[in-house]
Amino acid sequence: MYAVIRTGGKQYRVAAGDRLKVEKLPADVGAEVVLDQVLAVGEGEGVKVGAPLVAGATVKAKVLGHGRGEKVTIFKLRRRKHYKKSQGHRQSYTEIEITGVSG
Repeated sequence: MYAVIRTGGKQYRVAAGDRLKVEKLPADVGAEVVLDQVLAVGEGEGVKVGAPLVAGATVKAKVLGHGRGEKVTIFKLRRRKHYKKSQGHRQSYTEIEITGVSG
């Protein structure tokens, strides 16, 4: 059984046992979180698609850890104008493991 969930402005196709990195969630390491924004649930040939969410469907996940991604460098340059600007960014994430899909 799989589900399509929405968290952090992005959509993910998940199944039980999957590990993924999502936008930072306000949860402690080892805590169980319930993701209730389920857009679709499927098993084999049968797929239930919500409009926009599937009623009563939930995905349970366990928080494995928090971290920060790779550094992204932003460099701006205006040629012949003596203008250079350099900036860096590291996005925070939460690593989760999907424990169950119900719906």
